Amino acid sequence: MPGSPALDVSGLTVRYGDTVAVHDLDLTIPTGQTVALLGANGAGKSSVVNAVLGLLNPAAGSVRLLGRTPQDAVRAGCVGAMLQHGGLPSEARVGEVLGLVRRSFPTAWPLDDLVVTAGIDGLLDRPVEALSGGQRQRVLLALALAGAPPLLLLDEPTSAMDVEGRRAFWTTMRGLAGSGHTVVFATHHLEEADAVADRVVVVAHGRVVADGSTAQVKAHVAGRTISFTAAPDRGLDCLPAVTGVTRQGATVTLATADADATLRALLADGGLPDLEVRGATLEDAVLSLISTVTHQTIGAAR
Repeated sequence: MPGSPALDVSGLTVRYGDTVAVHDLDLTIPTGQTVALLGANGAGKSSVVNAVLGLLNPAAGSVRLLGRTPQDAVRAGCVGAMLQHGGLPSEARVGEVLGLVRRSFPTAWPLDDLVVTAGIDGLLDRPVEALSGGQRQRVLLALALAGAPPLLLLDEPTSAMDVEGRRAFWTTMRGLAGSGHTVVFATHHLEEADAVADRVVVVAHGRVVADGSTAQVKAHVAGRTISFTAAPDRGLDCLPAVTGVTRQGATVTLATADADATLRALLADGGLPDLEVRGATLEDAVLSLISTVTHQTIGAAR
């Protein structure tokens, strides 16, 4: 439907018996964005993805994909998915599986271009059982792209890939986003989210607790860290504004609420070899947000 968001979730609630996995969650994603869903295990990310794909019936709320219900969107080839526990049929070759899936769509991605885009050149004649973990993920990506879907949903897509494979995968995702596809992915690799996502949505206890650019999410964490090389006997705990001290070999890392005040005191006390000052990472911000919400939830339950 022209002008419709790629994904529009309103009041989504998912229950498993007495357990509430997702609670009254709202999320709207315009077309063309690359969005990372972040959160700890059990936060509700996979339940959101499964509800969006129509794989479970929510207890409440509505989900629309490009103006369609999940079932209609999937049937029309509007959405492609890589699930965390996705599998491939045994006793088949990659080309046979890919051909079967492509034939199920009214408009399939041209095979030669699909092979190049998914990075599976040379794998079409290979038995599924002979694929490495990274190769399986690449084949699953090809299956997700087979219908040329405008919306991609990826649940831990690089979990079985090595560093080189992950880098190549996200190069592919950036290319797809640049050509107008909407990419929504759940991941535990926060450095990937920081590098490729236009927008980050942090989920904790089934609720959205932060939503914005990586810079906006990082801004939730005040303070900076100061790292440098120091002798073991150098006293650091009583420095101004220092909130934490960690040592790894000769390297000391100070968490500080006022980097200028801490640095002035350090410089007055001696040199600072290998000095590095940085703001909060995305991992720092996500862990802080999850910790805050967890403490609030526990407090409310008492």
